[in-house]
Amino acid sequence: MVVNPNIHIPKESWPNFIWYAIEFGIVIAISMLVSREITDSIEGITPQIQNYIFMGIVGGIFFIWYIIIRNFVFKKKILDNKY
Repeated sequence: MVVNPNIHIPKESWPNFIWYAIEFGIVIAISMLVSREITDSIEGITPQIQNYIFMGIVGGIFFIWYIIIRNFVFKKKILDNKY
């Protein structure tokens, strides 16, 4: 039986930027949910201050994930295809 060398391998044809987009979507969804719960638990603040607190927490979670956890804990790129 002869093997065809032109086979389709999905792992090699799936673009890496889609993994970054999926990760970004997950991080933003989690950060917004956490920020909403924290902001709703604080009583007696105006809506303007509540918006600043909300976006500050979202930005803080992004900073913690992309700068601290991803760079220093994982120490490698996402889906590094080197075997």
